[in-house]
Amino acid sequence: MRKLFFLLFAVSSSLTALADVQLTFEDVSSGQAHNLSDYRGKWVVVNYWATWCPPCLEELPELVHFHDEHKDVDAVVVGINMEDLEVDRLGRFLEENLITYPVGVRSSDAQMLGPIPGLPTTYLVSPNGTVVAREVGAITSEGLEEFIDGFDRQARR
Repeated sequence: MRKLFFLLFAVSSSLTALADVQLTFEDVSSGQAHNLSDYRGKWVVVNYWATWCPPCLEELPELVHFHDEHKDVDAVVVGINMEDLEVDRLGRFLEENLITYPVGVRSSDAQMLGPIPGLPTTYLVSPNGTVVAREVGAITSEGLEEFIDGFDRQARR
């Protein structure tokens, strides 16, 4: 599998200024309201995707694995579906594909973390609420773990 190479935003002041991002959405499966600030103290993987997107479908099991391994410890995954799809239909898709992380639908603030040049696009938000990275294309659980470990090691220096 391809290694994960996130674009670090440390160079771009306009993107690192997004600390305390207020991305809010309603979970399609539970109806529960979510805000990124709900996850303060944890890494948040925000994945923009669509059901018609082959790389998106390829990474779904990776995102589920990462979320299930980390949700009670240090990180969560949040999905934002970017297509005009009936909520019931999307809910069935999530259930059939055993998606365990919260998924919302595109809304007026869906691009609040930055540009979405293609799908899938994944943003990584640090435990303090700062957007630190973006990847356009499929990601892996292992790649996410490697990036977070490397980022944490660098921050401790």
